[in-house]
Amino acid sequence: MNKLTKIGASALCGSLAAMSAANAGELAVTGGVDMSYTSFPKENTGNPLGIGSNITFSGSGEMDNGWTVGLSVAHSNKAVYSNTNVTVAVPSLGSFRVSQGVSGSGIDRMDDMTPTVWEEAYGAGLGSGIDTVSGVSGSTNIEFTPNMTPDGITARIAYSPNAGGSGAADKGSAESSGSVKDSGYDITIVADGAATPDGLTIYAGLSKIDQHESVTFSDDVTETTAGIKYAVGSFTLGYQYSKEDNGRATTTTEYQNDGYGITFAINDDLSVGYNRYKSEQQSTTNVEAKADALQIAYSAGGLSVRLAEQSIENQSYATGAAAERDATTLSVALAF
Repeated sequence: MNKLTKIGASALCGSLAAMSAANAGELAVTGGVDMSYTSFPKENTGNPLGIGSNITFSGSGEMDNGWTVGLSVAHSNKAVYSNTNVTVAVPSLGSFRVSQGVSGSGIDRMDDMTPTVWEEAYGAGLGSGIDTVSGVSGSTNIEFTPNMTPDGITARIAYSPNAGGSGAADKGSAESSGSVKDSGYDITIVADGAATPDGLTIYAGLSKIDQHESVTFSDDVTETTAGIKYAVGSFTLGYQYSKEDNGRATTTTEYQNDGYGITFAINDDLSVGYNRYKSEQQSTTNVEAKADALQIAYSAGGLSVRLAEQSIENQSYATGAAAERDATTLSVALAF
């Protein structure tokens, strides 16, 4: 063992010793329930009543060296496992989060950041099949958020050794069957607060995932997005653009998306909003899918009541009468 290795090993042992001297942490449980009624005019879709139950276990603790550790284990509807993430915050450097398919990682946290009072234009109970940017969030990844950026600037870098695999247990590995994806990274940046004029938020993201070349795939997956939001008085307006090239060789497919949103806060508890999302699939046949939603939301304490009128054109990039759909969704949520 050379001298440099000895020094490195000693430093590592010291760090591990400091990490093992953690103070007792806390584990809390939070949750909520959503009850909804969804009406599809002129369609027979079965029972329109729905219940969504969500539980999250959150743990936190602080080590003797000043590092903090946070744990989140989420269960979605019917207590089905959703995701787990562990965050380690190093005061002089930033935070590191290891997550198993958390939708809020990487560029996926920017899939649609246009202002809304409840859900996205395509997320209020009527599936659209629209393709949005997702990056490495669907796989187990590690995301670094540095804390040395200027005030008002938040930058993040997410990396996955294998963007096709997620959810491995301790000392295990995972890969989706048939996946051609390899390693990938996302870079995102948000400017607001001290970095921009009052009420203005600017954001952008980039993602690249390597793919094994084959007859079907000849290039990597690349995704980009950029958007802007502006809040003035009771109004908030926003626009976002995104693009994806999935690297297919035979039927090259590209998606170009435009999202718009405007909300108005009637008072502290009641808001209304309108959202539109358009996505053009460019392949052997170009098709534009479009989602529109008019929503109203009321909240008081742990109670939330939401109503959405939603319409979809060319659902899942199909054409014809069956791909033109409308829905009305009423949702009541209780948080505890």
